[in-house]
Amino acid sequence: MLKNRSIPAVVLSVLLAGTATSAFAFDWKAHEGETVSFLANNNPWSQAVLSYKDEFTALTGINLRVDSYQEQQMRQRLVTVLNSGSDEIDVFMTLASREGQQFAASGWYADLSAYTQGSVAPEYDFAGVSPALVKAATFDGKLTSIPLNLEGPLLYYRTDIFEKCGLAKPASLDDVRAAAEKIKECDAGVTPFASRGLKPAIAYTFSNVLHNMGGTYIVDGKSALCAPAGQKAIAWYGDLMREYGPPGAANYSFYQISALYRSGRAAMAFESSNELRTIMEGGERLNDTDVIPLPAGEAGTVPTAIGWGLAISSRSARKDAAWYFVQWASSPEMQKRLALQGVASPRASVAAEEEYKAWIAEAPVRASWQAALGVLASDGSSEVGYPIIANPESRDYIGQAVQDVLLGQRSVEEACAAADSALDGLIARK
Repeated sequence: MLKNRSIPAVVLSVLLAGTATSAFAFDWKAHEGETVSFLANNNPWSQAVLSYKDEFTALTGINLRVDSYQEQQMRQRLVTVLNSGSDEIDVFMTLASREGQQFAASGWYADLSAYTQGSVAPEYDFAGVSPALVKAATFDGKLTSIPLNLEGPLLYYRTDIFEKCGLAKPASLDDVRAAAEKIKECDAGVTPFASRGLKPAIAYTFSNVLHNMGGTYIVDGKSALCAPAGQKAIAWYGDLMREYGPPGAANYSFYQISALYRSGRAAMAFESSNELRTIMEGGERLNDTDVIPLPAGEAGTVPTAIGWGLAISSRSARKDAAWYFVQWASSPEMQKRLALQGVASPRASVAAEEEYKAWIAEAPVRASWQAALGVLASDGSSEVGYPIIANPESRDYIGQAVQDVLLGQRSVEEACAAADSALDGLIARK
């Protein structure tokens, strides 16, 4: 919660324009002339927020130096810099569900708790940020990052192709496979189903399949990929991608999936809700796409729900100035702007904004997307990979097992057994 402050209520949109109304108002110019370095993952959130970066400099006088990379390259650079003890990076994007435990244990995150309680603009409203996402970003009582969005994989599908092929909206995982089979016969010009096949990226989408099948990653302290639910999930995902996925599916992550679907070359795409902005770019898909949570398996619908966050490096020599960037980028006003571009806000208040409601009403796909996000928020699981310090490494073993089946290199039994053996070693590290 924000502390009570005896300062005038300054509307954040006015602050964003650079105008203060009182000598006692929050001073956005307190760090004028300083330079903050930001390491960004080149995803829809960063692309959208950085289009306004000149406003940040005009408001604060802080220079923003940005390095932006694709996700895997961004992480490689981040770990190299943090592990060296360098203060080169001040602010970086992070996924608490992936590297949170690892980075916290390494001491790489600055604790943001005190900042949220003190040095905040009057309209920042930290209490309005999703408590679940704040909790997920808190380790040993330390707040490691500020949530930026709510996301999880959703099924985008072409209603016109489904209608042409005589298919109803899929209601189960079996329906998804049956639809892919029918589309392959009905329309040879499109890829029936696309999802992540790149080894480090598979866990994000596969975890939703695993949970819908009733599986989990660890049972009684041991890896459970070879449990019945795990084997069913690997078979469903690997077989579907091998038989109905795009050529070169083992190299697919969100960049390739979004481009394939946006161009009209895929009938179904199981990809991040955060990709709505990219998929709808150009407008071709606005009127022929529906978006739903992944249909139910034996355990029902258990979607993945996570969020990116902004963290400040514990090595930074400019933490106070860096907090000004974090605060600006995660403000209610900025998150409303981004929501109007298809980046779901972690603030429930944004959905109540009249401007946002009008934007949703402009296209049926946006209403479907918003409804699906509601399911993520209410029923989602943040278990993506193994809930251990070595979570990032665990994702490679999950991806390898699924990829082995996708490429036809191993049977499900052989693939999961090899993964379980390696993963038990990771679990034992504690």
